[in-house]
Amino acid sequence: MLTEHQVHEALKQVKYPGFTRDIISFGVVKHVAVSGGDVAVTMQLTASNPRIGDQIQAEAEQALRRLPGVGRVSVEMSAQAATQAPAAHSTIEKRRVPGVKKIVAVASGKGGVGKSTVAVNLACALAQTGLKVGLMDCDIYGPSVPLMMGVRERPTADDDEHINPLTNYGVKLMSIGFLVEDDAPVIWRGPMIMKAVQQFIHQVNWAPLDVLLVDLPPGTGDAQISLAQVTELDGGVIVTTPQDASLGVVRKGIGMFQKMNVPITGIIENMSYFLCPHCNTRAEIFAHGGGRREAERQKVPFLGEVPIYPEIRAGGDTGRPVVVSAPQSPAARAFADIARAVAEKIK
Repeated sequence: MLTEHQVHEALKQVKYPGFTRDIISFGVVKHVAVSGGDVAVTMQLTASNPRIGDQIQAEAEQALRRLPGVGRVSVEMSAQAATQAPAAHSTIEKRRVPGVKKIVAVASGKGGVGKSTVAVNLACALAQTGLKVGLMDCDIYGPSVPLMMGVRERPTADDDEHINPLTNYGVKLMSIGFLVEDDAPVIWRGPMIMKAVQQFIHQVNWAPLDVLLVDLPPGTGDAQISLAQVTELDGGVIVTTPQDASLGVVRKGIGMFQKMNVPITGIIENMSYFLCPHCNTRAEIFAHGGGRREAERQKVPFLGEVPIYPEIRAGGDTGRPVVVSAPQSPAARAFADIARAVAEKIK
């Protein structure tokens, strides 16, 4: 006779479309009933594309019919409307991550300021000081940590369905980019982002860590709210460039952290200036000093400035952050100074 365990094992062979993870670990399967050789499964899905539900249902039925001695197979799929999602959020428990001493979010009010570049170099620089460091890529729609950290493998899971983070340059890593097919777009609404953030925080084997950096997407949207709902943050770092277009939204980032009761670790000014490698002439392409002035105006710490170095861009493209590939270079020293300032603020 069939058992529920056999049914669950069969359903673990069904992958969520576009991912390497199965529908059991995604929480799609809600109820399993076995009577003799007959099997009835109830599933619930939150997705805007109905074809995802149809594909999962068809593949689940095929997997169950391959079981020896199976009789009738019934797979019912229901869709959770997006308007129902806030009620589900209220049941999520906000708790610390066991074995992780500090969690610091790296944010920016707008895109294009080099936030992820700063995050990966900051993580590597902190690791070089002897700290145990993790880096969580919370940019669900545009993950860049896999490329910048030079990691292409798929993570594994333990017997408790917890994900084992990948590691490079002494930094533990987790990103949605490790789970989706190459170049596959992630077309999710808020509830799915909430679930992904919750899993990345509480279902990844992060411990032991001195600090977990979270690379947030630009702005003040679902990922930021979700992160604040599932765990306590010990600090927020805001990355900006010197020009007014970027500084104007720094205040929104500060306001976001303040409303979430997250202490501001400080502001980093990226792309601060450019030094010509041939004549050593300094060019302030995006103005200069705006980050420091804004920090003084907002009465928050100024952590440092990162000039424009071609080596920083090259390191991100090749998967070897400049603090790893050229640790004695001026670019790497700029990140090392900022890492020491961040470590001092959060210890």
